[in-house]
Amino acid sequence: MTALISSLNQETEAPQHESDLADAANIRYLTQSNTTFMKTAGQMLAVEVDGEEHPSVYVHCSFPHTNRRIYLSIRTIENKEIGMIRSLDDFSAETVELLEEQVQIRYFAPEITKVVNVKEEFGYAYWEAETTAGLCRFTVRGGGGNTKLISASRLLITDVDGNRFVIADINRISEKEYRMVEMCM
Repeated sequence: MTALISSLNQETEAPQHESDLADAANIRYLTQSNTTFMKTAGQMLAVEVDGEEHPSVYVHCSFPHTNRRIYLSIRTIENKEIGMIRSLDDFSAETVELLEEQVQIRYFAPEITKVVNVKEEFGYAYWEAETTAGLCRFTVRGGGGNTKLISASRLLITDVDGNRFVIADINRISEKEYRMVEMCM
């Protein structure tokens, strides 16, 4: 009986040496020394990691609304993670330019510079706004957090088609604009 208890105690004790969190989570970190990024003939992003080529990859940000330069996940078309970039600061300027371009495409969100009109009807809000991409008209489903603060003053609006719009600082819009936006928050 004592041998059985001793055996059980040994199984439940913590391991003798701590393993790195990356090993435990099976994260492969991509660095300047083990990774080469390039553009394909079709203007897609490709990567070679430790001699293994991936012809078409996507960049996913861990913190897309607060810091797009750290913890970038590089994934295949099938959404399988190839590896993680800790910081863009660890790569050459040329590589950073390639990656930032891909991030910009993936997380494209025109900034609303002026709210022209917001009309609510039957659970939807119909927006008309001047943006950094020109005058936009879009529809936002009511409720469900489609209009939400992502920081103390930054508002993210997602329309019914999944397009994203940003009001960079809700405190800088006019009182009239704020009242229209407030209906949707």
